[in-house]
Amino acid sequence: MILLVQFMGALYGMLAVLFGAFGAHTLKKTLSDDQLKSFETGVKYQMYHAILLVIIGYNFNFITPLETNIAYCFIIGTFLFSFSIYGLSISASKNKKLRILGPITPIGGLFLVAGWGLLLYAYIKDIF
Repeated sequence: MILLVQFMGALYGMLAVLFGAFGAHTLKKTLSDDQLKSFETGVKYQMYHAILLVIIGYNFNFITPLETNIAYCFIIGTFLFSFSIYGLSISASKNKKLRILGPITPIGGLFLVAGWGLLLYAYIKDIF
């Protein structure tokens, strides 16, 4: 599990840099300002959670289900949240908005919130 979490963190980080460059140089010409801001939000959240995955990959032993669930929440949440935003932004720029992706973004967000909530719980339970 440790290697999976570290791998996903590195993969998401690398893709965030690539997507950020793609957005700044290529999509800047085809996306509206609002679409580009949405795309950039996806990139930012992806990078934040990539860094977090690498950090927890080095700090968790993944012996408990809690630690494993935290990692899965961040991995799944990042994918659903960021990649649905990418799809929505790009498809909207081509006037073929993929409406099915609209509800996926908040589901991804809920996974991210759950991951942060579980992480908070992991620290609180160790304090008290």
